Amino acid sequence: MKITIKDVAKAYLTKNLQPDATVLLTLDDGSNRYSTLGGSCAIGDKFQFVSLTAADPDYTIPVDNDAGLNLMTNADTELYLGNGLILDRVYNQLSLRDDTGILDSAVGLITYTAEEKSDLDLKKEMQTLGTRIC
Repeated sequence: MKITIKDVAKAYLTKNLQPDATVLLTLDDGSNRYSTLGGSCAIGDKFQFVSLTAADPDYTIPVDNDAGLNLMTNADTELYLGNGLILDRVYNQLSLRDDTGILDSAVGLITYTAEEKSDLDLKKEMQTLGTRIC
């Protein structure tokens, strides 16, 4: 899998990511421990980049990119990504598209240390965000 990262998006990521970070391209639809959204209205159309201080064994598919990122994804996310992936920054938001069109015009970027995202944290977070989940 390959993604082209436009210069403006590359500059944003360089400014906001640690140089040695492992970065995940993952869904933000409630299907994984990094997601803060969820429900049937978000399945397959919300994405996020997650910056980690250590690799996640659930994300083993490398995503080749022209920004020099250690970028990984998983099979669940890969199902929703097509050929010709491009990450851009439009109207101060990260925008992800492929040959079919725009996949997400407001891709999130979050950072965690390896210890920060436990199951207990996720449960508390989901309870707090319960009113935002469709």
